[in-house]
Amino acid sequence: MAKVVGLGGVFFKAADPTAVKDWYAKVLGFEITEWGGAMFAHPGIGHTTWAPFAADTTYFEPSTASFMVNLIVDDIDGVLQAAKAQGVEPTGRMDESYGRFAWLVDPAGIKVELYQPL
Repeated sequence: MAKVVGLGGVFFKAADPTAVKDWYAKVLGFEITEWGGAMFAHPGIGHTTWAPFAADTTYFEPSTASFMVNLIVDDIDGVLQAAKAQGVEPTGRMDESYGRFAWLVDPAGIKVELYQPL
């Protein structure tokens, strides 16, 4: 039987797409292509998760968006250090038995969850 095998991308509207692209390039090191997006080979660590949340969840706060983006990272401390150099502080951090997490909010108001699998 044919089936979905993973997340193919995240697409969203932004009032100022150029500012959002610049933020992801400067803060998180995205290599923005000529067509305006970024592509990543699967890093061979972690997993892609698909999960609906209750409409009244507070997990996406402080963002008011109805979604959140989760990005797998190989060195959460290094990514946060690079973000801090751009003036971006995490809204929180959490270490679990299965990985380390931190959260940022991008210029479009979207919560970005950073995930370093253990």
